[in-house]
Amino acid sequence: MRVRIASTKATQKITKAMQMVAASKLRRAQNAAEAARPYATKMDAVISNIAAAANGSPGAPALLAGTGNDQVHLLLVCTGERGLSGAFNSAIVRLARERANTLLAQGKDVKFFCVGRKGYEQLRRTFEKRIVEHLDLRSVRQIGFANAEDIANKVLARFEAGEFDVCTLFYSRFQSVIAQIPTAQQIIPLEVAEPAAGTAPATSYEYEPEEDQILSSLLPRNLAVQVFRALLENNASFYGAQMSAMDSATRNAGEMIRKQTLIYNRTRQAQITKELIEIISGAEAV
Repeated sequence: MRVRIASTKATQKITKAMQMVAASKLRRAQNAAEAARPYATKMDAVISNIAAAANGSPGAPALLAGTGNDQVHLLLVCTGERGLSGAFNSAIVRLARERANTLLAQGKDVKFFCVGRKGYEQLRRTFEKRIVEHLDLRSVRQIGFANAEDIANKVLARFEAGEFDVCTLFYSRFQSVIAQIPTAQQIIPLEVAEPAAGTAPATSYEYEPEEDQILSSLLPRNLAVQVFRALLENNASFYGAQMSAMDSATRNAGEMIRKQTLIYNRTRQAQITKELIEIISGAEAV
């Protein structure tokens, strides 16, 4: 029992240390994720305005207009590289798996592009033959735009090669330390938000060069921006989930130590009482 108590105390020290490390990294990751949101939101607004002007144009880029088909779907699943973070990775994979099963039931073809070791390990159990690419970011100490641009270029190359028609990005949006929201976002073809009913029409602009040319340059960059935002949101969500999970593990370890100590003391007291009874019984017998 003493060995078990010592082992639990050692585990508690580890979980407490991991909680403190996650808390120290969370603030920087959260600031990075929140700083990326306005740029990504403004990029969406600009593209929506230009796309509205180019609506129906025969020269509209395929990233906006699509291929005219939705038979083959690529699911870009971004998860963490490490575990010990509660249901963070599982929640993203579960959302992607549900979408894949729904598409397969409709007769569609599904392919996976996995970013992150944990998502790949979970998805390959049931969809190993459908995983077309896996990118491991364990060697990356700090996520930068270059990492997102590399992923976006790989996706674009497959799209231009005609390997899929629709691409959906899966990640976890950071809301708070205890709340991370699994999110699915279609990025190819880009979904343009329609203006709400009853709202005033957007300001009309004249573009030079033409809208189609601007979109041809802007849409690939927007794809990298959306992937970058997803990676930053994932990073903040991971540390938030890990901090919460390690806090729960530390408190559970403390409760286990309390119960084990109680059992140890009761057993020790019972053993001492038994030995005293044997000594007294022997003395009386003499």
